[in-house]
Amino acid sequence: MVPDAKAEEPPRRRGMKRPLRWLGVSLALILVGGLGAHWVQTDFGRIEVSGLRLPAENGQWIVADLFRPRTATAKNPAPLVVVCPGFERSKETMEGYSIELARRGIVVITIDPYSQGASSSSLERRSTTVEGNGVIPVVEYVCDTPNLNYVDKTRIGAAGYSAGGNAVLQSAARLGARQPRPPRAGKGRAASGGKAAAEAPNRASGKLSAVFVGGYILTLTDDVLQGVDANVAIDYAYFDEGAFRAEKGNARLSEAPEALRLVNSALARDKVSTVEIGKIYGDREQRTMRVVYNTRSLHPLMPYAPAHIANMVGFFTASFKLEPSMAASRQIWPARELFTLMALLGSFLSLAPLASLLLRLPIFSTLIHPLPPAPPARTGTHRLVYWVLFAVSALAACFLFIPLARATAVVFSQASARVPTWWFPERINNAILLWAVATGTLGLVFFFFTARLSGKGLGARPWMAGLSASVRELANTLGLATAVWAAFYSLLWASYGLFHTDFRFVFISAAASFPPKILLLVFEYVPFFFIFYLANSIRVNCANHVEGQKEWVGMLISALGNSVGLILLLAIQYGCLAATGTVYWTDEWLYVNLLLGVIPMMVVLPIFNRCFFRLTGRVYLGPMITCLIFITMMLTSNVCYLPLD
Repeated sequence: MVPDAKAEEPPRRRGMKRPLRWLGVSLALILVGGLGAHWVQTDFGRIEVSGLRLPAENGQWIVADLFRPRTATAKNPAPLVVVCPGFERSKETMEGYSIELARRGIVVITIDPYSQGASSSSLERRSTTVEGNGVIPVVEYVCDTPNLNYVDKTRIGAAGYSAGGNAVLQSAARLGARQPRPPRAGKGRAASGGKAAAEAPNRASGKLSAVFVGGYILTLTDDVLQGVDANVAIDYAYFDEGAFRAEKGNARLSEAPEALRLVNSALARDKVSTVEIGKIYGDREQRTMRVVYNTRSLHPLMPYAPAHIANMVGFFTASFKLEPSMAASRQIWPARELFTLMALLGSFLSLAPLASLLLRLPIFSTLIHPLPPAPPARTGTHRLVYWVLFAVSALAACFLFIPLARATAVVFSQASARVPTWWFPERINNAILLWAVATGTLGLVFFFFTARLSGKGLGARPWMAGLSASVRELANTLGLATAVWAAFYSLLWASYGLFHTDFRFVFISAAASFPPKILLLVFEYVPFFFIFYLANSIRVNCANHVEGQKEWVGMLISALGNSVGLILLLAIQYGCLAATGTVYWTDEWLYVNLLLGVIPMMVVLPIFNRCFFRLTGRVYLGPMITCLIFITMMLTSNVCYLPLD
């Protein structure tokens, strides 16, 4: 009889097969995701994508991606569009704009605005108005440099969304230079510069010839519009959460004063009292073309709406007088989102096998302990207390968020005022920080309260063994977590270097491009966030998974415990919007929108904490790894007001 080779295999080697297999799967997902995303964003080789870093005033700099269609040459120059993301967004979030414009023969430069992505902060307090959040120096560079000899500098446009929409509109006003138009030759008074000449449009001389303003209407004022010498289109979400700030308090643009001012700014006579959505007004040749769109979407979702992308593409095609090479509705950018999602999932999937393999090294092998038994199933009073505290925790997570977001104006006054600072410089993330500290502390208090309620000493319960660890073991665990964190970002940077793509899906992103000094903020933010992550790991492994309970039931309870409070907050916000047309929390609506990216991470967090607990028998490795990685992801993907020096 031939011996069973598997049975003869040494335990250590046999134990490595499974993590190696899963690591291979995760690397395959990253490779296929990165390669697929690269193919899509280059339109299968028809577009050249490269990174740029442009110096600006005051020692500032702008980081951007250049999308050059290979059809754009010195002999066949193409129009160019500068794309600006909105608040809390980086250049990668505007791939729908970039890819679809470049596929249609338009050169695109997509920027990271000041204080976002890899661009520097700005010394200008009114950066949007004065610098267009970086759009103005980029447009001036394009106009002045001889390097971009494949660009038709008479056809330069700009497009932006949300705060980026405001930035491109302000840039058009700053870069416009209307001058009286010479009288046209003709009969009578027109020939001599009479009434007809006086009513003729001004001569086009601005550096921007076309501007697409997405998701922003607040600065469509007479003061701003009178300086704009460009064709202009706007597209505002029909269900925009920020529409309470509009003059009529809603997002219906057909009779909105903002839309009427835009259209009538191009009309010498026959002013309109109602705007026809999608109709072209004015004269394209005279740069008085005006179009108003009203895509049926929410504010944060509109950059991912195919109808909105089609409106943007159609506007620039018409404004630049291009022959449509394909329908505006024919779009491939969603495929890139799916490929980068694949890479993101692969990167997350790699964490457990990486940790498992590192635990086989002598330096980390002492971290492996037998799994403690699960806590006994709750009955009677203990069961009632558990579910009451579960409900109280969810309500606290919901109703503490907005007051703590308001508190950031006092606790982190400089960041809240957009002043560059080293003292917690991430304005929006500071609200999440205070919320995490408060709810994490509350979770720890509730856990130890219920543990004491059973009437026995904590050390007398076998299931509490998952909490025991020496200082040396904690330091060693931190070393292992740091190694996994470094491996995660090494995979990310390798993918970015090979494919110029990172790991992301809609609101969740692991950004590869950011100023290195942002990593210093990890030491500032992580210790406070760790309170929440540790509390979550303790609840998941020492409270929610009880004796005799199926594993998936414990995971479901843990996922709900993490997210139901924030889901309730969103339900209140959007339920009020659906019922009344106005969101419940108005001044803090941007903070609430941020939760669309936070909630999915809260749902998956217990999975990681449970997985790492099962590897080590202790509650500490999971929160250390997830806190380091998730908080670094958060810090490098949002607005950060760091000093230049």
